[in-house]
Amino acid sequence: MSEAFSLESLRSRMKKSIESMKSDLSGLRTGRASASLLDPIMVDAYGSPTPLNQVATVSVPESRMLSVQVWDRSMAAAVEKAIRDSHLGLNPMSEGAVIRVPLPELNEERRRELSKVAHQYAEQARVAVRHVRRDGIELLRKLEKDGEMSQDESRGNSDKVQKATDEAIAEIDALVAHKEQEIMQV
Repeated sequence: MSEAFSLESLRSRMKKSIESMKSDLSGLRTGRASASLLDPIMVDAYGSPTPLNQVATVSVPESRMLSVQVWDRSMAAAVEKAIRDSHLGLNPMSEGAVIRVPLPELNEERRRELSKVAHQYAEQARVAVRHVRRDGIELLRKLEKDGEMSQDESRGNSDKVQKATDEAIAEIDALVAHKEQEIMQV
């Protein structure tokens, strides 16, 4: 017996993609400092990519400044490089194990750049949702081929998978439109 089809399982996987995008979007700043701004940054720590919050503590000492306290002093250069290489347009300054990250003023050009980053996050989420759809439809075809599901059931379930995909992509589009409006109006 092969794997059973579950629309709820597919919806759950799509929801996880949307939640991941929400997390990434929350890191895009809209004029004020937030410790979550650096959450999407991965640091090359000991030969493998590691989330920044697993090698350092991020705090907000001022409204336009982030402070990154690196736990292992030897990681400071890697953390500084990861922040600089992120597409967030930040210029960190290292002071030993503490890295200060001043947040630049948001001008029109910077707002457009942040908007592009938001759209990149949205496209990654759309691709992830489409992968879930592909997996679901492939499973339906396999079940139909193996004789465990009729052709009518398979088509009906394929339509349900497509409807769930359309709903997830509509939610992604709404979230990115809201974030873009938030970025451009501050």
